[in-house]
Amino acid sequence: MLLRISAAIFTLATAASAGSPPSTVTRAECIATAETYRIFQWTPTAANILHGPDRDGIRVDTPDASYRPKGALAGWWKPGGLITSMPYKWGGFDTPETFLAGLAEGKAAGDVATPEKRKLLDAAVSKHAVGIDCSGFISRCWNLPRAYSTRTITELCDPVPNLKDLKPGDILNTYNSHVFLFKEWMKEDRSRMLVYTTGTKPIWGVQVGPVFTRQMAPLGFKAWRYRGMKD
Repeated sequence: MLLRISAAIFTLATAASAGSPPSTVTRAECIATAETYRIFQWTPTAANILHGPDRDGIRVDTPDASYRPKGALAGWWKPGGLITSMPYKWGGFDTPETFLAGLAEGKAAGDVATPEKRKLLDAAVSKHAVGIDCSGFISRCWNLPRAYSTRTITELCDPVPNLKDLKPGDILNTYNSHVFLFKEWMKEDRSRMLVYTTGTKPIWGVQVGPVFTRQMAPLGFKAWRYRGMKD
């Protein structure tokens, strides 16, 4: 009997480690959360700009209008203006409430992704900046208790072998690179879709835009469905 109980406990533990969903969310709730981030409005000050090391020595570059790197996506927001969309922040997992609180404390408004940050991963996450990154955004939309990365979020999912079976709230993920949140189909033949994204053209922020279905697989994107997603 003890052996059977131990085996049952082991089976449960294995299932949990394999990615049992830590939350549930409906597709409608997921998209509503995504929209909250897309239309989120805020007003920065000059104190929210940082280009250089933070107090812990981590390099931060806010996506404000003064950020104009050669060959990379430029910044867009300006101090004093009413800005729409929560800005991208490497490793970011903020809610609208924690973002506004961070602004008031003088924290940096966003922190762009760079090759150096991709190399350092979590070691490049600044505690002195606020915002949301692509996988942190998905984690919030799925009501997850913590942020997952593009390396780990698929542990909570089942694959969607045919991209044309995507439903609102599903994702298109590339390991250790980027993730899109699927919103809806644009055409009846499902050749084009609308997706939510962060940190891609035209701004370092949460936005929605079209992509061609045929482009996804060649770019390395695979489709996944969160196990805690409810229709």
